[in-house]
Amino acid sequence: MRLLVARCEVRYTGRLTAVLPEAVRLLILKADGSVLVHDDAGGYKPLNWMTGPTHIEELGDTLFIRKPKTEDVLEIRLAEVLSDVVHDMGESAALQKDGVERDLQLELAAAPCALGEELSLVKREWATEIGPVDLMCRDESGEWVAVEIKRIGTIDAVEQLTRYLGFIRADPAKAACRGILAAQKFKPQAVALAEQRGIRCAEVDLAVLRGEREPDLTLFQ
Repeated sequence: MRLLVARCEVRYTGRLTAVLPEAVRLLILKADGSVLVHDDAGGYKPLNWMTGPTHIEELGDTLFIRKPKTEDVLEIRLAEVLSDVVHDMGESAALQKDGVERDLQLELAAAPCALGEELSLVKREWATEIGPVDLMCRDESGEWVAVEIKRIGTIDAVEQLTRYLGFIRADPAKAACRGILAAQKFKPQAVALAEQRGIRCAEVDLAVLRGEREPDLTLFQ
């Protein structure tokens, strides 16, 4: 991984054009070709980025990052380099889900209909360019359904599933793919955002899935 702190100007061209004026920023160039441009404010989200794989070319004081098979180009002009360090991060170790999420995934993979509709499992840990979707399923009509599983459904979980859906829908054969966020409980803000994004929230209970207790009666609620 290369960490570069520099006064730079960043220009993106492709589906649209965006320019970040010259300022001091942190550039992260990862071994998988991903490039992220960070400011010293604005939280954890980069100001601009390009996911791998990419082709990176350094010509003089300018970095050109190109996305294969697209017109997307990230052009970074380095006015002053303050720090340029390369670290060997070793082999990547995938993020391990906590016990509850892992167990929920196993139970729902065995019985996806517990999500409230007739679903058939296609694959667990369906790979995308930005990480694996927990469950990829098909519904009664044969349409694709991406399921992300969390212990608690938060805004970040909705954003994560939204990013997965963006990559999945780029395939014309899966353009109609919809999303389900499954969790033991949800934050109200997450539910509101999910509804806005067309993502269905499904509340699940690990004890019920395991048959350790009966589901709550809801007839008079």
